[in-house]
Amino acid sequence: MFLDRITIYVKGGDGGDGCVSFRREYKIAKGGPSGGDGGRGGSIIVEAAGNVDSLAALAGHKHWRADSGRPGEGSYRHGRSAEDVIILVPPGTIIRDGGQGHVLRDLAQVGDRVVVARGGRGGRGNDHFKTPTNRAPREFEPGEKGEERRICLELKVIADVGVIGKPNAGKSTLLSRLSRAQPEIADYPFTTKYPNLGIVQVGEDHAFAMADIPGLIEGAHSGAGLGHEFLRHVERCRLLVHLVEPEPLDQTSPLRNYQQICEELRLYDPQLAERPEIVCVSKSELPASAEVAGDLSRELNRPVLLISGVTGRGLPQLVAEIWRQLQTLDRPEPLDRDRPALETPTVSDAVAREQVLPTESSSGSSHDLGLLEHSG
Repeated sequence: MFLDRITIYVKGGDGGDGCVSFRREYKIAKGGPSGGDGGRGGSIIVEAAGNVDSLAALAGHKHWRADSGRPGEGSYRHGRSAEDVIILVPPGTIIRDGGQGHVLRDLAQVGDRVVVARGGRGGRGNDHFKTPTNRAPREFEPGEKGEERRICLELKVIADVGVIGKPNAGKSTLLSRLSRAQPEIADYPFTTKYPNLGIVQVGEDHAFAMADIPGLIEGAHSGAGLGHEFLRHVERCRLLVHLVEPEPLDQTSPLRNYQQICEELRLYDPQLAERPEIVCVSKSELPASAEVAGDLSRELNRPVLLISGVTGRGLPQLVAEIWRQLQTLDRPEPLDRDRPALETPTVSDAVAREQVLPTESSSGSSHDLGLLEHSG
């Protein structure tokens, strides 16, 4: 099952209470306070993992709670800290606040991780409260409550190239010919119900990821035909391959269909209208394909490729052109536009730092907002 949006509840563990205890040892007449500190509560961490491709594993587990820390004990013994709970999600998952809807963090790369519910700190034992005038303190500090919140996880497929077009334009067939992906293929519209990913090999040393985006229709920007469910997966793509069917089943104009898809992209996000694209006329085995390609080329004032996913015509030229353009394009920035003050931490091959997100229950202290090296 392909699942690309889900809302879950997360709660960090409470900190353990500090201990009130006094020493009673041989040859120590007066004794003294010896209460240990409570342990830290476990945190809830969301991490992007390379071996996860959907949010389906979270469908039956929508409440995540970390364990609380153990209370302190006598003889200065500190309580045990609880283990953190790590939720694995696919790269490209956007974390939104469940109440206000704004973007909290964008886990764009494998290894990116963020603390979404911090565990409470353990309370201090009575040993911390001794003074020259209060040598037998009975004060202790209770553990902090763990943070809790609802978050929405939204997956936007990360691919170098997105194949777009009207339903039944040949997108799935093209992906199956260029990669080892096996999308559902049939001779009726809306066969593809969710994006399919495939890796296209270029020579022996290079490859790129291609996504087959389900067919778009007029009004997709406003949700028609599940338009929002499809269009948001286009945002990650650096390059678009726009397939135009020469003889549409609904007898519409190929040029009009091309313009309609471009308008839907612009209405959904003006930046998508500026995204580089390669225009191809698919199903070149049909008689009208060459004429349609010529009309499109004159209208757009640029070359239009003539390809066929069935016969293989033009596919090597398409792959070569895609690879040439990808060398000059950067990957879109992560979607942290709603929180410019907090940048997504840079993740190296060996070390992943974690970003702590403030919640409504946070006290506003400095450790709620800064980068935190999270210790076990």
